[in-house]
Amino acid sequence: MPASTELDDISFLGRLSEALSTRIEEQTRELFADAGIVIPVRSCSLLTALRQAGEASAAELARTLGQSHQLVVQKSPALLRLGLVTQHADPADARRKLFRLTEKGAVQMALLDSYTAGISNVYERLFVETGDTHAVLLKTLRALEDRPLRERARN
Repeated sequence: MPASTELDDISFLGRLSEALSTRIEEQTRELFADAGIVIPVRSCSLLTALRQAGEASAAELARTLGQSHQLVVQKSPALLRLGLVTQHADPADARRKLFRLTEKGAVQMALLDSYTAGISNVYERLFVETGDTHAVLLKTLRALEDRPLRERARN
């Protein structure tokens, strides 16, 4: 990592969390390749939600994930191209498109399940070195949900 700069200041917490996310994504891509996983790293939670639902629209997946509808729609072409999901019209409403895992998608999710068990141990060892980043992130997200920065800036 480059030497500490003004950009590492606490006021740039969002930039640092984005840098952490990017670093994890880059390093996870290598591990996925080694494990034969073709799922885009940033689509794992989407496919997990789809597997749990069995079938869902982009809007339903977005609500489940707490993400924007647009973000889910943006991820869809790659998932379709990779053959991980199918998309078809809802029989009750032709305007509504439903996604479903393909057989290949289910196989990839099984590989992801195996990978997840192993990576959890890797993260636990990392947290011995750095502190439990996962717990801190969850706690921080919940605190900001309960009391946003705007409210905190007033006091």
